[in-house]
Amino acid sequence: MSETTNENNTRLTLWNRVLATSVKMPFVKVDRDEFLNKELSKFCTPLEVMTAINESPLNVLTKKEIDKLANQCISYHLTMVSGTSALMGIPGGWWMAGTIPTDLAQFYGHILSMMQKLLYLYGWPALTDAKNQLDDESLNILTLFVGVAMGNKLAVEAIGKVVAQVSKTASLKISETVMAKYAIKIAQWIGINMTKEGFAKGVGKVIPLVGAPISATITYYTFRPMARRLKKHLDELYEMRHFPIKRIE
Repeated sequence: MSETTNENNTRLTLWNRVLATSVKMPFVKVDRDEFLNKELSKFCTPLEVMTAINESPLNVLTKKEIDKLANQCISYHLTMVSGTSALMGIPGGWWMAGTIPTDLAQFYGHILSMMQKLLYLYGWPALTDAKNQLDDESLNILTLFVGVAMGNKLAVEAIGKVVAQVSKTASLKISETVMAKYAIKIAQWIGINMTKEGFAKGVGKVIPLVGAPISATITYYTFRPMARRLKKHLDELYEMRHFPIKRIE
């Protein structure tokens, strides 16, 4: 096996490990029906909420309302992830480098949770199954969206193909070959960026007393642009009227 192949496998394994750890966190898996019911019940009639759940929020919400709810989700997760990162960065010392994987896992845990909420607001079908679990196919889709949030052009291309397929077949059952082709490449790319991000946070953590604010600041200014890129891409799909439709089991 060549050195390049080994390096790519390492990058892929890194993302898969962080992904596997992140999805175990209790707040990561978002039940679509519960989320929409909770958020829309604040200003929608029971019939409108039922329509949003059974069909799509796009049949009930205006773009202004979608923006408001999406921005609230982003603000909530931004506050939570920055606060957690600050707590992890409080003690100083080189031994703190051992907490970097946990920090990355909670960072991407909030990314994945926020991502599902935004997707549901913009009309995406449920990614979790009847047992509120994320299967491999859903994890591949989320991996692609993480790539979109990080500014990867290949991920944007891949999501375009996924949306087209979902709209055509009325299902999240995407070609495994297509998904594997893109998801593996994006996962490797994410692995490279996570290594850089982990190193930057590690530098902040090993500086006594200063570690907490540095770690929180890096997290804040990493998370926020990712959330904005994701929302911008969903806005573009909205303007083009390219949306998945209700999932058929």
